[in-house]
Amino acid sequence: MTPAPRAVSHFGLAAMEARFARSRRNLEPVSVRPVQPAVQPVTQHEPPRRFVLRLWLPLTLLFLLLAPFAILLIPFCYLAPPLRRMNCAAAVFALGAALLSLGGTDIDVDTPGARLRIKIL
Repeated sequence: MTPAPRAVSHFGLAAMEARFARSRRNLEPVSVRPVQPAVQPVTQHEPPRRFVLRLWLPLTLLFLLLAPFAILLIPFCYLAPPLRRMNCAAAVFALGAALLSLGGTDIDVDTPGARLRIKIL
């Protein structure tokens, strides 16, 4: 006798019983019943209302207001050891140009349950 718990020792017996039930099910004849289609009455009902969310985000103005702080951090970027080989001023201005180019972006997400529209100015 193995020192396994009772649940583990009975696992083999359970697997054999399940295999027997599967094989017996495959051997039993299948009774065919006529399928009756479920007919639903035609009713005029209102389609479900969708959730609509429209956001207008003036991020360009926010980026312009925060730009001086990024420019003030340029000297500290040169002190970071991993960034010593990089031109930090060029990186800050490139990131600022990329953020400012987001102006005029329209994000439109349309799903069956909701519609989301974000306009970045």
